[in-house]
Amino acid sequence: MKQIYTYGSYLRDKFGAKVYKVGINISGFTCPNIDGTVAKGGCTFCENDSFSASTDEVQELKGFHLNLDSKENPFLEKQLLQLEQQFYAISSRQKKEYGAEKFLVYFQSFTNTYAPFETLKALYEKALSFDNVIGLSIGTRSDSITDETLRYLSQLAKNKEIWIEFGIQSVYDETLKKINRGHDSNNVKEWIKKSKEAGLNVCGHLIFGLPAESQKMMLETSKAAYKWGIDSVKYHPLYVVKRTALANEYTRGEFEPITEELYLDTLVKSILMKPEHVSVQRVTAGIDDDSLLAPQWCRDKNEQIKQINKALKKVGFKY
Repeated sequence: MKQIYTYGSYLRDKFGAKVYKVGINISGFTCPNIDGTVAKGGCTFCENDSFSASTDEVQELKGFHLNLDSKENPFLEKQLLQLEQQFYAISSRQKKEYGAEKFLVYFQSFTNTYAPFETLKALYEKALSFDNVIGLSIGTRSDSITDETLRYLSQLAKNKEIWIEFGIQSVYDETLKKINRGHDSNNVKEWIKKSKEAGLNVCGHLIFGLPAESQKMMLETSKAAYKWGIDSVKYHPLYVVKRTALANEYTRGEFEPITEELYLDTLVKSILMKPEHVSVQRVTAGIDDDSLLAPQWCRDKNEQIKQINKALKKVGFKY
């Protein structure tokens, strides 16, 4: 049985230690297809409030949002404090529960290059100053990063492990329009290429089960992402949560979620065509609370992994 090359294996091989990603949510960040720059409302599957926390710091920053044209950031000190508090709370737990030794700070929620350069520089450098942090992973959109930020990250990458995570989702522009993505596939292709040329590691997010997509289309997206040169991949099934545009489509009978059988088959085929050096960071996703509308098989993560390993076993792999 062949073990799939995971992101954890990559980090362990490179750093000789247990490296864990510390997911960070910084208040004041948003997306250009939420604030009206390229679209309004966000992607149809995105429940925007799901990124919000209820801490005092978050409540104070409620209604304050940065973008690439913001001239000032009066809340930078509060954001830096929020970063520090989250890092130490999460990393302490990871040390205690999993024996974590080193950390990669993961700017996770919303679009984490969609802010003035000086704000980004301050946050990134603060994150890199924490004990045992070996680098950064920055979740963003390909239409929300500037050449200035890319040049800066390129300099950091000379001494630190720097990853940038792009939501590819689909290479079909008609699909991207349906989900209100706000940019086309060529934009993602261009910025993956530029990021690689800058010496950054790139993780691509792929979603299977997007509206009206056939399995052939899903696999073409995987094939294109690999060809563009991504170093790591996250696979997601599209699930429906309340308070989203997709939930309205589902309720009206205009969207049918992907079945577990089709997802498993597509996932296995995508993994089989994946270049060996591309690590896998995620093989599924879901949520186990009353916000999930469909499909119900996305509710139990442990059961999903069990079924995924059953499907992989048939082709000689395990996750």
